[in-house]
Amino acid sequence: MEKEKKKRKYSGKKLLLAVDCIIFGFDEEGLKLLVIKRGFEPCKGRLSLMGGFVAETESGEDAATRVLHELTGLEGIYMEQLHLFSDPSRDPGARTAVMAYFALIDIKRYQSQMSADFQARWVPAEKVPKLIFDHNAMVEMAKERLRYKAALHPLLFELLPDKFTIPQLQILYEKLYDTKFDPGNFFKKVQSLGLLVRLKERDKLNSKKGAYFYTLDKEKYEEGFNTFLNFVYKPKFKSNKEGQKVSAVMMPVKAADADT
Repeated sequence: MEKEKKKRKYSGKKLLLAVDCIIFGFDEEGLKLLVIKRGFEPCKGRLSLMGGFVAETESGEDAATRVLHELTGLEGIYMEQLHLFSDPSRDPGARTAVMAYFALIDIKRYQSQMSADFQARWVPAEKVPKLIFDHNAMVEMAKERLRYKAALHPLLFELLPDKFTIPQLQILYEKLYDTKFDPGNFFKKVQSLGLLVRLKERDKLNSKKGAYFYTLDKEKYEEGFNTFLNFVYKPKFKSNKEGQKVSAVMMPVKAADADT
């Protein structure tokens, strides 16, 4: 009887575990997504997220960190687990479950350390091309999570260089939320956070008036991370048929409401 129990317990088909990384960056044109050209079958040559299998000695987080480092050469990147994608038919090559992570990096830091092995390139996050398998669904879920988290915490600063302008910051928020903010109201809201330090230097290349550069007060940023509530809009939730709250549905704010 004991042997039958063991046989039932371990007689399932082999299940592979992998990680995929949804990597967001930002430049003057807006929010970007990093994609690579897949180098093996199935779907060789098509656009894909960066990923890899989890080794026997690795946790999911370790594997995602390794994948990010192999691609960008960067360490200490903001990364967060998103979701486990486990549809039996998601990968035609083998039965594979994927833990998806999203990461935020400064494109300028990345460019100098880019690995040419993966033929990586940035694409606009609002116009993501057709990717392999269920990768487009992963990207959409990651964008929704990022919108939600960025309304509650100052996550988007992870996408900016060490010094930036308020107009750059406004473009980043407008691109992510697909809305427009009144510049005056946006500036007041940002100033009220107490997280920015104005520098003496001005940006005379991208600003007619020469917008001041700012830097993030890292100490206040880390200390007050969880006090950055309702900066963009008030989050609401949709419910499933049983009435359980299952995921965030974000309601964008109009420009006139940006200072509320």
